[in-house]
Formats: sequence, C-alpha cells, structure tokens
Amino acid sequence: MTANTENTLFTPFTLGNFTLKNRIGVAPMTRMSAGENGIPRQDVFDFLTRRAQNGAAIVYTEAIVTDYESAQGYPGQARITTQPQIDAWATVIKGIHKENSLAILQMFHCGRMAWPEVNPAHRAIAPSAITPVQDNPLTQSPYPTPEAMSLFDINHVIAGFVETAKGAITAGFDGVEIHGAHGYLISQFLSAYSNRRPDDYGGSVPNRFRFAREVIRSVRKVVPEDRLLIFRISDWGIADMEVSLFESRENYQETIRLLAGEDIDAISVSTYEFGQDAYGSGKNMAQLTQEVTSLPLMICGGIFDRTTADQALEHADIVLAGKSLLLNPHWVEDVKENKTLPRYSSEEAGIAYTPEPLA
Repeated sequence: MTANTENTLFTPFTLGNFTLKNRIGVAPMTRMSAGENGIPRQDVFDFLTRRAQNGAAIVYTEAIVTDYESAQGYPGQARITTQPQIDAWATVIKGIHKENSLAILQMFHCGRMAWPEVNPAHRAIAPSAITPVQDNPLTQSPYPTPEAMSLFDINHVIAGFVETAKGAITAGFDGVEIHGAHGYLISQFLSAYSNRRPDDYGGSVPNRFRFAREVIRSVRKVVPEDRLLIFRISDWGIADMEVSLFESRENYQETIRLLAGEDIDAISVSTYEFGQDAYGSGKNMAQLTQEVTSLPLMICGGIFDRTTADQALEHADIVLAGKSLLLNPHWVEDVKENKTLPRYSSEEAGIAYTPEPLA
C-alpha cells in the first residue's frame, strides 16, 4: 500500500498496467436506462464521458447484467453481448480514454433479488430457496421464493459472466469488475445468510467461495493480463440491510484471503460508512481487508468532500464516489479546492431512475 498523506488524493497511482491520474473514481451505479435493445440512453453515456472530462480517473459503468435469462433483476438494465451493444459502448470508451481516464465495466447477476417478470425466462434463482425478509422496493410486494440453482444453472450462469466479459474486452474496456457485493448472486453464495446448500457450494467458507472462484477463473481466461480484473465485496445487501452478510470478522477475512489468492488486480469494498467500526473490532472494513491482503484497495461509502476522501485514503488506494459524482458534475474540482460540499441523500439520488438527463 502507498503511504498516505493529505496530498495523496491527487497523485498518480499504478493499477495493473495503468497509471491513474488521481485516486478518484465514479462508483458503479445502477441506472435502469436501457431500452429493449439493452443499450442505455445517450444522456447516460454522456454523463459517463463528462465525469471523465471533469477529472475522475476511473469511470465505472452501471451494473451490466450477464446471461439473457435469470440475471436481470430490474427493468431497463443494460447488456453487452451483441454487436450493437458493443459498438455503442465502444464510442463511450473512446470518449473516456480521450480524457486519460479508465473505463471499467461492472457485471452482475441479481439472483434472488430479481423481479422475475423482467427476466426473459421469468426466473429468480439463488444458491438456496430462501427469500429476503423485506419486500421488493420496486413492486412493494414480497420477493418470490427463488429456485435453488442446479449444477446446470451454475455452469450456465458462469458462461454468462464469460460472454459479458468478452463483450467488454471487445468494446475496449480497460477492465471488468465482478460484482460480488450487495446481496446479489455471488454475494448470496458467499453469505451463510442466503446460502444453505448441502453440496460443495455451501457450508464452509471455502465451499461458499467456490462459485466466486469459478466465476473469477473463467472470466480471467478471457480478460487479457494487460486489462484489469476487479472484485467488489460488501458486508451489506440491498435487502435485509441490517443483516451482516458475513457472520464475523474471521469469516470476512477468510473470504478476503481466498479472494486474494485469485488472479485479480484489486478489491473494491463497498460500505455504508467507510470509517464505521466493523464486527466490534475497532477497525473499519478497509483496515480489516488490508490486514490480510496487499492487493490495491478501492473504498466507497460516505465519501462526499475533501476531508472524507482524505480520511478514506488512510486505509485504501482509491476512493469511489456515487451520489456526489452523480449529482455534482464538478465534484472532483470542488474537492480539489476543498469546498464545503453537501452529503446527498438516497432520495436526492433517485433522479438517476428517471428520464431526466443529469448534468
């Protein structure tokens, strides 16, 4: 890890074969703006290019769904497995590269968080047939009980991640991120809260990690070594948010050790609050992660001004901002000038799910 000072935020950082112009990235944020062709609206593409123009060193896509059947969880989600989809993203990537910024595609499968009506196969699948306790915020109805995945389902889903990664590399992305956070499918396998499988994909921490390992290794085969492969992890999910997805500090750190043993370039840790105590350890999630791996670390959660960005970098290499970069096109420059900045609410960020173009 790099020594951190108050000036670190705007210094370069080497990530894989790339040199970042600063330590700031646009966090991946679901937008649900794609039409039936799986291609986001032009204003969403323009938003990503503008954030590169305005100083972000890394620009993440919204989460891109993988296979054409069970992966989709929300209406209007984007894909990148057809030539028109690849061509559309290639144009955006060129704009990001023009600003000397990196373009990273995040890909995921919703698993039990899916709204089955939007799946082409009308399925919700998961490691186990366990339903979230809370209602679906989009439908205001209980989530349906998912189907426990068969071995055929597992292999089919892995193939979907591979095909999506192929699309990303063909389009010209500098790397892909496997979304293993927020209670989506890979996270569901990692967590004993949602994984009660009696086979080799359930039970012990190494067994629960097996699905993630198979996804990582399969995807790495199609992601060249000169491109980035990143894994995102979290201790919270979008449903049943009060539940820790890892039972203990030891459970989390064992998972990180297994993850660090794979051929990945960085770990991205998503939190509610980057500085919050984790598992009563007196340390935050970034610190607990650093204890067991020297891989480059990205952190997000509660970073909204220069002070919080500098504090977050005390135990990480790159900060990712979501709501602030979504709602303030000049956020990077404002942070550089140490302006007093607001902390935006989730309600304010809801504009991301409307047709209204962002600045």
